[in-house]
Amino acid sequence: MDEKTVGVIGAGAWGSGLAQAIARGGHKVQMWAREQDVVDSINLEHENKRYLPGYPLSENMTASSDIKEVASGKEFLILASPSLYLASTAKQLLDVEDVREGRVTIGVITKGFIPSETGPKLVLDTLESVLPECYRKSLVYISGPSHAEEVAMGKLTGLIAASENAKNSIRFRELMRVPGLMVYSSLDVIGVQICAAAKNVVAIVYGALDALAEKSDQFGDNTESLLLAAGLNEIQTLGMAMGATHPETFTSIAGVGDLDVTCRSKYGRNRRFGQDIIKTDMLEKFKDLDDLIARIGEIGYLSEGAVACKYVHEISKMHGLKLLICEGLYKILNREIKPAELIEKLLTTGKID
Repeated sequence: MDEKTVGVIGAGAWGSGLAQAIARGGHKVQMWAREQDVVDSINLEHENKRYLPGYPLSENMTASSDIKEVASGKEFLILASPSLYLASTAKQLLDVEDVREGRVTIGVITKGFIPSETGPKLVLDTLESVLPECYRKSLVYISGPSHAEEVAMGKLTGLIAASENAKNSIRFRELMRVPGLMVYSSLDVIGVQICAAAKNVVAIVYGALDALAEKSDQFGDNTESLLLAAGLNEIQTLGMAMGATHPETFTSIAGVGDLDVTCRSKYGRNRRFGQDIIKTDMLEKFKDLDDLIARIGEIGYLSEGAVACKYVHEISKMHGLKLLICEGLYKILNREIKPAELIEKLLTTGKID
């Protein structure tokens, strides 16, 4: 095997899980983390005790708090910062000569939408506006049903590497041809990005329904399947309105596959957030959705779906879309209606207004 050098910008759970898979395949991986305790944990104990505790990491992995060091001299960079911090993190890469000169192939695993003065933007659109011109239409977006814990353990996982640059998609596909990963190429970068972001919104609703089902005989497996099907339909409606090019993206592992695992898995933070909304009434301490996003660190874990929900609401208004599930969650998170009240409206009128 031809050993490659890889930098991973962001040492959260998903970034660490994918880095571990690549390192397990024999490549040299260096991670960047803001937190010195994360750097020390990876370097000294071969474990990310803060974000991926309990999963041993390969000795092929190291970490640094110097982003320029991690991004320099690498053949591949993988951006793994949360959506809230992606743009500011990418701007730091402009000080790296290899990035300025376009010598490194860049992939992205961040899920969500990014705010801008003209409205919410997709992840790659945002990065293309920050990174040098040579990266326009050349970035690779990596997604699929892939909980970090199972990827770190080497359990078989399928991923999509989507790019308008077919050669770069193939480069990442070859890089990730390691034990435990099966990677496929796609040209539908818009569709894959929207699947990755919007499924987190549906997963919050799924978690809330899951919690409600414990106390009510109204809901069961049939109801959850109804939600999954309706949620997938809303994701596809949103995707096609925003310019997705391949309808089959939504029935691939990027669409229905990622939606299913995010909703059903015990590892899902968005599902957990939905459950906590019902079980702990956690929204009571937040004034509205903007307040929730501003203080999201107080939850104790990051629910990307809560952030994405705001932007799905804005995008659906821009395109005149009716997305009952996504809009219903927006009203709940924005403290406009209680979950039980919303469900009662849906069951009796089929509407949320």
